[in-house]
Amino acid sequence: MSTATAVSPTPGADALRAIARRFADAAPACDYWTLRLVDETYEGLAVRDDVAEPSSIGASRGAMVTLVTDGGVGYAATADLSPAGLAAAAGQAATSAALHARLGLFDAKLFPRTSVRDSYETQVKQPWAQMTLADKLGLLGDACARLDLGERIVERAAWLGHRRVHQLLVSSDGAHLDQTLSYVHSGLAATAHIAGQTQTRTGGGHDRPGQGGLERLAGAGLLDDAERVATEAIALCEAPECPSGQMDLLLLPSQMTLQIHESIGHPLELDRILGDERNYAGLSFVTPDMFGTYRYGSSLLNVTFDPGVAGELASCAADDDGTPAKRVHLIRDGILERPLGGELSQRRARLAGVACARASGWDRPPIDRMANINLEPNEEALSDMIARVERGVLMDTNRSWSIDDSRNKFQFSCQLGRLIEDGELRGLVRNPGYRGVSARFWRSLDGVGGRETLEVRGVRNCGKGEPNQSVYVGHASPPCLFRDIDVFGGGL
Repeated sequence: MSTATAVSPTPGADALRAIARRFADAAPACDYWTLRLVDETYEGLAVRDDVAEPSSIGASRGAMVTLVTDGGVGYAATADLSPAGLAAAAGQAATSAALHARLGLFDAKLFPRTSVRDSYETQVKQPWAQMTLADKLGLLGDACARLDLGERIVERAAWLGHRRVHQLLVSSDGAHLDQTLSYVHSGLAATAHIAGQTQTRTGGGHDRPGQGGLERLAGAGLLDDAERVATEAIALCEAPECPSGQMDLLLLPSQMTLQIHESIGHPLELDRILGDERNYAGLSFVTPDMFGTYRYGSSLLNVTFDPGVAGELASCAADDDGTPAKRVHLIRDGILERPLGGELSQRRARLAGVACARASGWDRPPIDRMANINLEPNEEALSDMIARVERGVLMDTNRSWSIDDSRNKFQFSCQLGRLIEDGELRGLVRNPGYRGVSARFWRSLDGVGGRETLEVRGVRNCGKGEPNQSVYVGHASPPCLFRDIDVFGGGL
């Protein structure tokens, strides 16, 4: 077992195992099959301007049947988990496999097989149900009220959410992969308006979702962070615009999350490199021949795929194809080593990848996705990096992003900036932004914070695939210093 807890088994876990046994006993004749069962619940709560918003609550349970037969691969999903419903789905998968045998882009023999037997469960110290609905709404009401610093704050919000996913993957080769993932996320937002200028500041853990239970709230600052968030929203309205020009850029982990996500994570997705995502999410400037030799960044750039970080969003025992997940370098000392490709894409491209075939739910097949993509710390203190800057801007928390369909040229803006002059932090500036080209930008990396500056963050809305799939992705990073970057102000 990869991660264990003392909590009781997930509700419905025994039911999923019984369904899997019945399917295995009556499985269709074929070269290979898998059954992936997913049981999911979620709840979202919010208070806006001291009024509770309509809550979102839901549950979903279904299965994806995959067959390899007669030279083809086929999928079919169903919410009917009766023997008849799964048999019908298997029949649909067989029909799709026959179509793939005639028209498919790859040989069905390349499709990965798994016999993995493992389990994973998020460590939860304080279960979601341990706090009553009234107490949760009371907490959010208190947090929202603390954002009220007077008439200059024109909108306030606090939110809290939970998601629990239990997934069971079995195969004709004897696989039995049982994984239960629990997530809690929270956040604050305050919008200020002064003399025609409007600025929004967020906090309270809004970009720090992770695996775990309500114990995560202790570090989120849902109450303690409120005054800072509102105060900074007001201060940004009164701050001067960010200067424009070539200068140094110091990105805090809150913005490094998006920088890593867009200009390292997405370009390294192997199905994108192979052209599978061309029609929807675009291609990549990365080509197969770059791996092993291409200088993606300076020698300070070390990026890992790491599914073993406790509490990070995409930690797991194995991916949704049943490939065991382990920590590996994607970029080492600035040199590109591996793509983000699951086993099927690896075989198609003849490149070593990682265990990153992921599906957003029971009604989607696994595709190449980011998981936990982390920028490894170095040894420098944040204060030392600031001291090395003669003229630059420190930027905090992403506000908007734009990147071309090759994941190469980008333009990002942040919520908050601070001038750095002669090695010292100066005043706030509003509407800070910067632009660059991915590899050129990463080659300008001249400072990476130490382990004490590392922050584990993530995003809950990474979209890709047709039909679309939105998944959770973890990113950890220290603050990073970049030299001679095109910085701009003036808003968007």
